[in-house]
Amino acid sequence: MDEELSPFARRRAAMGLSQEALAERLNIDVRTVRRWDSGDFVKGPQPWIRPKLARYLQVSLERLDELLSGEPDEQAAVVDGEVVSPEVTQVPPGAVMLPVLVDGKPVLLPVDATTLAAKGFPALPGALAPAAGEDAMSPLSRRSLLKFSVLSSALPALDPEAHQQVAAAMEDARRYLDSDLVGKLRNQLGRCKAGDGSTDALKTPPLPIVLGILGAIEQSAREVQPAVRRELLVLGAECAEFAGWLYRDAGDLVRALFWHDRAIEWTQVTGDSAMQGYVLLKKAQLAYDERDPHRMLDLAHAVRTGSWALPYRVQAEAAQQVARAEAMLGASLGSVERKLSEAWQLLGTKESSDCTMGMHYNDTLLTMQMAVCYSEAGKPRRGVELYGQSLKEDSFSPRDYGFFLSWMAGSLALAGEPDEAAKTGMESARRAAGVSSQRTHRELTRVVDALAPWQNRPAVKELQATVDR
Repeated sequence: MDEELSPFARRRAAMGLSQEALAERLNIDVRTVRRWDSGDFVKGPQPWIRPKLARYLQVSLERLDELLSGEPDEQAAVVDGEVVSPEVTQVPPGAVMLPVLVDGKPVLLPVDATTLAAKGFPALPGALAPAAGEDAMSPLSRRSLLKFSVLSSALPALDPEAHQQVAAAMEDARRYLDSDLVGKLRNQLGRCKAGDGSTDALKTPPLPIVLGILGAIEQSAREVQPAVRRELLVLGAECAEFAGWLYRDAGDLVRALFWHDRAIEWTQVTGDSAMQGYVLLKKAQLAYDERDPHRMLDLAHAVRTGSWALPYRVQAEAAQQVARAEAMLGASLGSVERKLSEAWQLLGTKESSDCTMGMHYNDTLLTMQMAVCYSEAGKPRRGVELYGQSLKEDSFSPRDYGFFLSWMAGSLALAGEPDEAAKTGMESARRAAGVSSQRTHRELTRVVDALAPWQNRPAVKELQATVDR
């Protein structure tokens, strides 16, 4: 961990913004950002840059002032991919210190022992209950922390029998972690995916459960029987890909890339080449979130030309990604439309009935992506028409509907319809708040930027105030 980084630089890195990317978005010289990273704010951001800078860093203007003054963040932060959290120094009466995995790193949290017992948790080891006056962090070795961290994350979502089974597997993975338990963890991952994007996901957030499963996999894979190890790592790759997506939606691109890279590592170990190509497609999508068309094109081409056999619907999305990247790089409309036509042909090709990869990809989703392709190709009105025809609330999860509304608002702004853009953006913002989607919020900041020529219109002012909040 680099202690030389200023609070501003740590926040920029945590948001997945390189110095060059932030300078480009603010339309300033990259040397200015480098100076801010070093803690030199003698010539701080100009007044008209400050709201935009706060939006990109996803902080309030007050917190931006603290970052510029060099005041350290009291909340957990990410520095060079490492989680930094305040230490727990006091244990409430009647509590046990329950380890929780955060990106594979253990953090102790005080939890009431009576509440745990009432919720059906198996008995926790006595070592987790510190003696009176003892430092909460001192008695536990890293191995003990990792061994029992799954109890606080993956187990609450499993049935009581699985509680005991996982607990036994954490003690003796070689003896107790078998294909049956891997299947139960896989089913739990499936339930998390099925609920993703719904308002219910706020009541039971999937990320802690997914990280708990990943923690169990990482700590058990070295000890299990060879036949089970491959099953476990195949599940780990699927779980890591999904964790990357959840972090992407949360706006944490640093962790999203970490888990995508981990997924690719596991697919290489297991020889699951198709999953490797699928994760590369997800990385191409993330490159679009950062508006990096060159990287997006490289990754999409790699998906299409790799030595793996991907489902036709995955190939269709990759063809669409190529079309969008080329549109961003100035390709002719005819070239973009030829790629989109190819995507439609691939999507219409009959798949094997046992093929489940990319099952979510369908005609409606391709239409949404085609609409943004037209906007990127300089034809936003055509994009607006496609949104109007196919963007229906009952076709998407609440989160995804709100996200595509942000794309529609962007197309309306580019088409010179500021009031409709602001109205659509407000509805998108309301939906994003309901499901806590930072990815949608990020898109709405771009809508506000596109509406800058109409910033004095009441509807645009309202949207800007909502996004800045």
